[in-house]
Amino acid sequence: MPIFFENLDTTTRDYMRGEVNVDFENANVYYSKFLKQGLQDTWDNLLLEAVTEHDEAWLESKIESNQLLVDSYQRKKPKGGFTVAKVPYTAPQTLAEGEFNRFYCRGLCARAIEEGKMVQVYRGKEVTNARSASEEKIGQIIAPKELLEDLRVNVGVDTALGLPSGPNSGLTIKLV
Repeated sequence: MPIFFENLDTTTRDYMRGEVNVDFENANVYYSKFLKQGLQDTWDNLLLEAVTEHDEAWLESKIESNQLLVDSYQRKKPKGGFTVAKVPYTAPQTLAEGEFNRFYCRGLCARAIEEGKMVQVYRGKEVTNARSASEEKIGQIIAPKELLEDLRVNVGVDTALGLPSGPNSGLTIKLV
């Protein structure tokens, strides 16, 4: 089930595209550790197309159909050395949702700044086991400038403010 993005419209998409281009210009694009070598340009093009005219479900399907991710990877053992592990079958969905939501949040923050508004956290996708940390964030109103800076600096999964709230949290933001 896709995430419901309350403010995903052409205006927000324009800001999202601008944020993707900021990362391109600054060589600051997030590349999953599971992304196959040599496919960064393909990922870049699909990401830009997704924020321009599609959604995270489309991006997930393109990750799968273009076979962008490796099947296995080397993982460190707790007591030293390495083992070969399978990439989780949920990796395409996690990557697509995470990055699309990140650029939605960045784009919406840029829009909110321009329009003089704030943003509020809500659950855009139902989850089976909601984390208490995620539940506590629902309803919070956040200054968009602070969140945008955090999302620009902390590329990938973890941000200082904890938004979006990690992979598969279902949390996103809306204008208020």
